[in-house]
Amino acid sequence: MSGAGDGHRTGDSGAVDPAPPASGARLPLPAASPDAAAGPARWPAPAGAPRPASAEAPVPAPTTLLVIAKEPVPGRVKTRLTPPYRPEDAARLAEAALADTLETVARMHVRRRVLVLDGRPGPWLPGGFEVVPQCGGGLDERIAAAFGLCDGPALLIGMDTPQITTGLLALATDSGPWDEHDAWFGPAADGGFWALGMARPRPGLVLGVPMSRADTGARQRHRLVEAGLSVRDLPVLRDVDTAADAARVAALSSGHFASVHADLARAVAQ
Repeated sequence: MSGAGDGHRTGDSGAVDPAPPASGARLPLPAASPDAAAGPARWPAPAGAPRPASAEAPVPAPTTLLVIAKEPVPGRVKTRLTPPYRPEDAARLAEAALADTLETVARMHVRRRVLVLDGRPGPWLPGGFEVVPQCGGGLDERIAAAFGLCDGPALLIGMDTPQITTGLLALATDSGPWDEHDAWFGPAADGGFWALGMARPRPGLVLGVPMSRADTGARQRHRLVEAGLSVRDLPVLRDVDTAADAARVAALSSGHFASVHADLARAVAQ
């Protein structure tokens, strides 16, 4: 799982951007232009994509869905895709993956949708989300702080699995699953994890778990079991970390990520 930055962003001039708001404060959304009465431009929905949940949607599940992510800025995201991709191409893939992820989450009938963001929101952000800045520190601290925002069942995912579906997320977000299990765990093919959920969030169960290692997932799951939680596993998914990962995930996707990947593949072939 990625989506956590390392400190404040430095621009081309070498100046450091102002520090982000304190953890838990909402970030301002991008201002709409005077000509855009309907608000800022959004990613166009893929053909045939379901519409986001409407006001007539069923009573939401009690779950908070957290997405921990990083603003898709070239050179700051998906650096393991470079090479073979250029930094701007890697950022396009990251933005497409984030857009697909958020659109899927936007269709979930849940209590809250929270984007825990390193950076600023962009046109890839659909409506219906609270936006809070990531705290400082390591990824374990950032994930722990995200769970600290919740006072009930919560499921956290990243931005590296655009192939997720509403059906997959519903396994762990509907009311019933929380009556039967204390935690949900989504293992990643690289040994990490793509989803982590707790019926009663305990941030301390994430703190100190070494991240970005081949045994990260096993260590995190062991921490949950060791604390006496009953853990239910979600299917194994592949994160988009390398070019080979991107190709495999694109083959399983039908949204923005698959489209952008196909465009880049055609450009490379020419």
